[in-house]
Amino acid sequence: MSETRETRPARRERPKALRLTTAAAEQIRSAMEKSEKPVVGIRIGLKNAGCAGMSYTMDYAEQQNPLDEVVEDQGVRILIDPKAILFLIGTEMDFVRDRMQARFVFNNPNQTSACGCGESVALKKAVE
Repeated sequence: MSETRETRPARRERPKALRLTTAAAEQIRSAMEKSEKPVVGIRIGLKNAGCAGMSYTMDYAEQQNPLDEVVEDQGVRILIDPKAILFLIGTEMDFVRDRMQARFVFNNPNQTSACGCGESVALKKAVE
């Protein structure tokens, strides 16, 4: 017996790998508007660096790569490097401003530690 549309379970929307706060979305939109070249979004990744092991990377994305994880949130397109996706699942990206600096902050549930200077973090792969 074949299932009809009425009897088939509704498709659930896949959870986003990364969420943006309003402040982060506004800052990214502003930065993209000021870009000297046309961009399709912001690329987020990780690189080996620092005493804790990894640092977040952010760059303008001039094109979408076939294996990028694409997250659309608050009118912003985030392209996540496929090598970084398992370390970023569940992350909230924020933008904070205080007396001394303004910066993006990654609130990542997969973070196990960070170095004292704040330049790098230790991450574990996300589990279901």
